[in-house]
Parts: sequence; structure tokens; C-alpha cells
Amino acid sequence: MINTEKSFDIHDYTEIFLRRIWYILIPFVVIMAGAILYALSLPKMYRATTLILVTPQKVPDTYVRPTVTSRIEDRLQSIGQEIMSRTRLEQVIAEFKLYPGEAKSLSPEEIIERMRKNIRVEIKGKEGYFTVSYIGKDPKTVTMVTNKLASLFIEENLKLREQQAQGTSDFLSVELNAARAKLEEQEATVTDFKKKHMSELPEQRDANLKMLEQLQLQSQRVGDNLKAAQDRKVIIQKQLSDMKIQMALGPPLENSKVKRTATPIQSNLSQPSRSKQNLLSLEAQLNQARNLLSELKSKYTTKHPDIVRAERYVADLEEKIQEKKAHEVKENIEVRETAISFSPVVESVQEMESQLVTTELEMKRLQEEDSKIKTRIAGFQARVENTPMRELAMTNLTRDYQNTKEAYQTLLKKSQEAQQAENLERRQKGEQFKVIDPARIPEKPMQGMVLKILLFGLLAGLGFGFGMAFLREQMDRSFRDAGDLEATMEFKVLANIPKIQKKAA
Repeated sequence: MINTEKSFDIHDYTEIFLRRIWYILIPFVVIMAGAILYALSLPKMYRATTLILVTPQKVPDTYVRPTVTSRIEDRLQSIGQEIMSRTRLEQVIAEFKLYPGEAKSLSPEEIIERMRKNIRVEIKGKEGYFTVSYIGKDPKTVTMVTNKLASLFIEENLKLREQQAQGTSDFLSVELNAARAKLEEQEATVTDFKKKHMSELPEQRDANLKMLEQLQLQSQRVGDNLKAAQDRKVIIQKQLSDMKIQMALGPPLENSKVKRTATPIQSNLSQPSRSKQNLLSLEAQLNQARNLLSELKSKYTTKHPDIVRAERYVADLEEKIQEKKAHEVKENIEVRETAISFSPVVESVQEMESQLVTTELEMKRLQEEDSKIKTRIAGFQARVENTPMRELAMTNLTRDYQNTKEAYQTLLKKSQEAQQAENLERRQKGEQFKVIDPARIPEKPMQGMVLKILLFGLLAGLGFGFGMAFLREQMDRSFRDAGDLEATMEFKVLANIPKIQKKAA
């Protein structure tokens, strides 16, 4: 082509097509003939297809929640990789004796790769069903291989779901055991803390305050009783001093004769009165000790040191009183006659001395009781003061314990659900693959490959033919019209004489 700037119309293209017709027809015919011969020489290939339905879980999700929640596409991809593995395909090839001719010229890897290309898995619906197909030369073998592949998909799906359910259950079991161990450790910590600070816990605050108030009231009552005993002691001591002065002076006498005999009588009465006084004092002490012993027995057990000490003290007093009484019997016989005149005063003195001893014992008991009450008050005050600190520590321990307990309860619930899901998969009550349309023996060979080859030959022939025509047209340097001549020679063409064709005579 000389004039590259020339614009073409439909007539120009028609003229070029007719002029280069053989450059188009010859490559087209040759390529199409080769494609037809190649398509006819190919062995007949058959395809068998099985339809597999994805059946939902037989138990409602509200009762048993499944642990396998992956999409059907993801599971089919995982299952397909497992089935397309070399080990599985070698087993299928060995079982059905596939590719006997190819085994002579191809390596095992090439044979496995060819079988992978002949297997196709297609999902036909959303989470609904899918097809498994296989292409081969023998119709019966193709059908058996397709059904075998379908059974492998079903078995692998059950195995995969069971493994995932078991893996989830095992993982949750491990986490549950770890959470249980941590919970038990924190429970032991909380228990030890409560045992160590049993009386200082926040829940004991009201009881401690109430007990402290009762002890303070009791201490106040004991203090009032002690003050009253002290006042009574002062009064008794004053009265006793006055009577002793009266006894020392003797009773009022009417004549000097009586006065002369008063001193001997008083001297004879002095020793028995002191013995009687000691006896009464011992009896008062015995009564007070017995009262104290009864009070101690109401508070403590018989083995308490205070009770043992009090019993020993009572026994000693009883022994002394018996000795005094035996001694007084002898003295009373001697001084009975002389003591008649002084008996009222002596008895009053002895009674007051007994009251004084009793008062002193009561004061001692009240002082001991007040000391014990104050000790207990100090203990309960320490408990109340330590309660805020124990409450803070208990709050920290309880918070960690509650968090761990909630995590344990959550894991326990999930673990139970995972075990139920695992049992569901083992009993094959979960989601399954079910063959609803098994593979049948194909009656006709596949036409798809032949059509593809012929279509490829047609396109290749047309493309190569038109390409050859375009190339030949571009290489042609002949003049076709006045424009080619003007573009080459740079002369202006004045006239154009058309080609004269001879007509038949």
C-alpha cells in the first residue's frame, strides 16, 4: 500500500477482500481442516455428575448450638483439598485402575494432576447443594469414580465436623480446668482471709458495734456497783470503828463494884470475840467465793484455770472454817458465861466485820469483772477500727474472685454446649451432605471439547487468513488509483482512463 493517508470505504474493503480472497481462504481451510481432524481423533470422553444436598441440623439450634459455623464454600474448599491430595487420589486410581495407558508414559505426579483437572466441584445454590463430576473414557468407570468421590465428600465432611467439634470441646475443657484451678485458688485465698480475720469482716461490723455497746453498758453498771460498794465499805468501817471504841470502854456501870469487875470480863471476852470474828470472816469469804465460783461456771468450762483456782480456794476456806469451828466449841464453853453481857455488841461487831469482808470481796470481784470487760471493750474497738482495712482487702479479693467465677461459669456453659455439639456430630444429627441424585452411566460422550476445538479452529483460521491478507496488502507497492500516483510521483493527474475489458463476440 503506497498511499497510507487514503481513507477507505465499503467498496475499497470489498475490492481488497476480493483481491486477497485466496490469502484468506487457504489459511482458513487448512486450519479448520486440522481442527476437525484433531477433534475427530480425540478419544470419546464421558462425564458423570452427582448432586449432593446440604441437609440442615436435625436438632433445633435453640436446643443445641453447633460449633461448626463455617460457610459451605469454605468447608468444600477444605474438604476438596483433602480429597484432591496425592494420597487420596492415588487410592482412588489404584482402586479403579485409572489411566493405565498414561501410566506408561507419564509420571505419577502428572497422572494425579490430570485427574485433578478431570474432577470438578460446583456450588449450585447458597448453602443448598453442590455437584461433583468426573471426566473419563469409560462410562462405567466414570460413574463409579464419581460416586466414590461423592462418598469421600460425605465422609470427609462428617470427619471434619466431628474434628472441629471435638477440638472446640477439648480447647474449652482445657480452659475450663485452668479457670477451675484459678477459682479454687482464689476461693482458698478468700477462705484463709476470712478465717484469719473472722471477727473483723465487714459483715461483722454491726454485731461488733452492738456487742461493744452492750459491754460499755455493762462496764458502766459494774462501775456504779463498785462505787456503791466502796461507799458501803466506808460506812461499815466507820460503824465498826465506833463499836470497837465502845467495846474498849465497856458497858456503862451503876456502881464501882461492877466497874472493878468490868475489865476482867472484857479481857476474858477479847480472845473468843476475835476467834468468832475470824470465823465469820472466813464464812463470808466462803460465801463470796462460792458465788464467784458459780458465776465462773456459768461462763467457762470446768477445766478453765479460773474455775480450778476458785475451787481450790473454796476447799481451803472450808477446811479452815472446820478447824475454827472445832476451836470455837472449846472456847465458847469457857467464855459463855462472861460473854452474856457483851453478846449484843460482839454480835454487831462480828456482823459488821463480816459485811466488811463481804464488801471487800465484792469490790475485788467487781474490779476483776470491770478489768475483763475493759479488755473485751478494747478488743471489740480494735475489731471495729480494723474493719475498713479488712473491707478494702476483702473488696479486692472478692472482685477478682467474682470475675474469675463469672469467667468460669461462662466457660462451663460453653463447654457443656460444645460437648452437646460434639455428641450431636458423633450421632450424625448435625448438618450433613446427602446424595439426592447419584451419578448415572452417561449415554453420550461429551461434545463440549469438540465444539471448543472447532470454535478455536474457526477463530484461528479467520484471524490467520485476514492477517495474511492484511500483510500482503501492506507489502503491495503497485498503483491502484490516481491518488497512489500523485502520492508517489508528486504529479497532478489530469485524467484517469478506466480499464477496457473485451466482451465476448
